[in-house]
Order: sequence, then structure tokens, then C-alpha cells
Amino acid sequence: MTSIALRGTTLHYDDTGPSTGLPVLLIHGHPFNRTLWAPQVEALVAAGHRVIAPDLRGYGESGVEAGTVHLADFADDLVGLLDHLGIEQAVVGGVSMGGQIAMELQRGHAHRVSALVLSDTSAPAETEEGKAFRNRLADRLLTEGMGGYADEVIGKMLADYNVTAMPDVAEHVLRMMRATDPRGAAAALRGRAERPDYRDTLGAVRSPVLIVVGADDVYTPVSDAETIRELVPHAVLTVIDGAGHLPGAEQPARFNAALLDFLAERVAPRT
Repeated sequence: MTSIALRGTTLHYDDTGPSTGLPVLLIHGHPFNRTLWAPQVEALVAAGHRVIAPDLRGYGESGVEAGTVHLADFADDLVGLLDHLGIEQAVVGGVSMGGQIAMELQRGHAHRVSALVLSDTSAPAETEEGKAFRNRLADRLLTEGMGGYADEVIGKMLADYNVTAMPDVAEHVLRMMRATDPRGAAAALRGRAERPDYRDTLGAVRSPVLIVVGADDVYTPVSDAETIRELVPHAVLTVIDGAGHLPGAEQPARFNAALLDFLAERVAPRT
């Protein structure tokens, strides 16, 4: 793990694997940190890829952010990180909010994206009801902290049956959520409430796209993934059985197989 002072904050990140490998940037969701991707980092590095896994501003070990952080702010941070690392293009993957940040990277910095991996995410702008919910939740987290929220949503972050069937995974997810600074979580919630509609962005994508979704995701169900697939007809859609909103954590072997096959078959190797 290393860090960089960037755009008024400090980003902590892991840069693992051979420097000559295909760069893969993995973006965690809310309210997690880069360790969410540990099974994918291990598999990708073993396959010879270079993996960059940052803590977003306000999350993990990165600098805490108050106020509002828009998805474009996260995307600009990640472009700055790629610049710092001398990476011109990367496969950009994200889960949930991380998937929306990946879409924002595609929208604002398409020339930096060699391929997209979108896991358990959705493309439309937030609804008015959703905006109100996210802002109320931001207020609640600032007042109460993360503990009660984490306990409430663990059975939605993971498929409910995996909370007891996979106690180590559940504990890891709970630990990440509880450790997140409420100020960072609230700032991201407020910014995410104002996110743009990414459907036109996706409709214009010509680079390879992998869509992954847990079969039992209640936050962004299979129908959301199918909608993205309709927007990007050349995309590959993989539904992961036995998983909810975080299939990379719940079923890492299945997720990794889909990801590695996609990179091998659809993404041209570096020359």
C-alpha cells in the first residue's frame, strides 16, 4: 500500500502485479474500501495483470471528505492516480457506486478506458425519491454513525442466506462498513444523489464491456444488468448464482472466472 497527495486529499492505493501487465483499475462501492477486491486482486495478479485498487476519498485509509463529493470528483481523482502511475489506459471495473464511477470515467475520460467491468450497478440518474432517501441517510450517518446502518443492510449487501452461510465474508463486509468515516459516506451519498444519467454514455461505448450481477441482488437486480446489456449490445452479461450485491466477495471463484475469461477473450493484450 502506498499513498499520493492528490487534488486536495490523500489517496491510499495498492499497485500490484507486473508493471508490464494489462492495467486493471478496481473501484470499490459504498461504504467499503479497497480490500473488498482482495480475491480479484489475487486472481488478476496470478494471471499476469497489473491491478490498481484505491481507497476512494472519504473511504478506507484515504483522506476524509466532508460536504458533497460528486461521482465526477471520484473519477477525476482516479485519472490523477493513473497519471501519477504513468498509465495511459486501463480496464476500469467497479461495483455498485464504483460501477457508476466507472461509467463517469467513461463519460468524462473515455480515452483512458480500454474496457469496462460493471458489477451490480445501474445507469439512470437518481429519482426524486432516491435523492431524498440518500440525503436523509447522509444526515442519519452523520448523527448516528455507521454501526446501526451496517447491521441493517448486511442482509442486502450480501444475499441474506450468505450472512450466516459465509460468516467470514459477512464479518469482512461489516468491518468495512463500520470502519468508514460517516463524513466520507455522507459526502458520497449527497454527490451520488446528483449523479447524471449514464444511459447515453453506455449506448456510445465501443470498447469491451463485462456486466456482472448477483442472481439475488436486491439493490440492483438482474433486470438492471439486463437494461445495461440492452444499451450495450456487444457486452458480456454474467449472472452469478449464490450471490447478492457483492458477488466478487460472495462467490469469488465464479466472479474471477468471468472476469479472467473476459480479459483473455475480449480485451486485447498490451503490445
